[in-house]
Amino acid sequence: MAHIQPFRGVRPPKDLAHLVAAPPYDVLTSEEARELAAGNPYSFLHIGKPEIDLPPGTDLYADAVYAKGKENFDRFLREGTIVPDKTRNFYIYKQIWGEHVQIGLVAAASCQDYLDNIIKKHELTRVDKENDRMRHIETLGAQTGPVFLTYRRTDAIDALIAEGMKRGPEVDITTYDGVRHIFFVVDDPGLVARIQGAFAGLANLYVADGHHRSAAATRIKVKRDHERPGRTGREEDNFFLAVIFPHSQMKILPYNRVVRDLDGLDTAAFLARVGEKFVVRPDGPKAPAKSQSYAMFIDGRWYGLEAKPGTFDPADPIGSLDVSILQTNLLGPILGIADPRTDKRIDFVGGIRGTGELEKKVLSGQFRVAFSFFPTTIEQLFSVADSGKVMPPKSTWFEPKLKDGLVVHMIDE
Repeated sequence: MAHIQPFRGVRPPKDLAHLVAAPPYDVLTSEEARELAAGNPYSFLHIGKPEIDLPPGTDLYADAVYAKGKENFDRFLREGTIVPDKTRNFYIYKQIWGEHVQIGLVAAASCQDYLDNIIKKHELTRVDKENDRMRHIETLGAQTGPVFLTYRRTDAIDALIAEGMKRGPEVDITTYDGVRHIFFVVDDPGLVARIQGAFAGLANLYVADGHHRSAAATRIKVKRDHERPGRTGREEDNFFLAVIFPHSQMKILPYNRVVRDLDGLDTAAFLARVGEKFVVRPDGPKAPAKSQSYAMFIDGRWYGLEAKPGTFDPADPIGSLDVSILQTNLLGPILGIADPRTDKRIDFVGGIRGTGELEKKVLSGQFRVAFSFFPTTIEQLFSVADSGKVMPPKSTWFEPKLKDGLVVHMIDE
């Protein structure tokens, strides 16, 4: 059963929410964040990416960066830029991006569930990134960036979420990227209890995005359990800030690849090698229409690729992923990229940037070839997580992104 808790959120007043809401820390460079926050002292980027208030070139992991984040966070609290709620609530976060709508429950999710694999994962994490999030959370005494969780939808939870939105939103803003963010407060004790009970009926939750944030929060819980005997398990640091969406509303975009060279091959030899494992069609579309197919851009021209039967095991939840098929049959054996996690010859481009970005990178001369993917499905994510395995790096790109600053979870209350 999944354990979630209401919490006393810290939120911006209605008239400041549009100025406070900001992209998560890990989707912008320091330069992009500095430019986006310019002239706006209320931007949550001053907390999520506090290096923007330090000299350019400051080491992102320097003590001064975490200290500046704490200083800015305390200023936001002191000046009323963010204000603690008086009651422990759930919240509902609705996003509208074009025709896509997704509605999630904002709650405190259980670190123990993470440890017990009730909250399932599908990605490996890096210790250095976990350490960064741990320092940020512990320095502030708060979790400022929500983890994006999902679950297999149920009619009962859908009905409770709809009930929670009946009284209308607290915040309704549209951010610079055209995404509308609508935020509701659920403070009725009876409804809170029914929502909590409905989620307790779920066998599992799944991390969609935010593996490092959830891992860092859990490490803090374990560390404090060792350091502080007599804890009850109900302390706020036993839970992490999450927004939990039904799987039917997930919007996954592809995570595309660009490669700097052909590992010594000319175009003709490269295409001949590719044709051994893939059906190659000149003048193909810029984006594939189905799984196990790809669009490839080279020498100013798009090609369609389709994996030949027998080149992958359709019953293998990892081996049948499009990213795995391309890695196993092309990137590794033909282009010599053995480990895409560490090889500097490959780069990754989120699908939100479109195929035009792939063309731009290749035509600039910095890269030789680009690959456009069909998106990984939520069913594939469930299959991998349920099998206890992990996806290859950069397999999924979720949109729209959750904004930081709409609610904060304090862990040191």
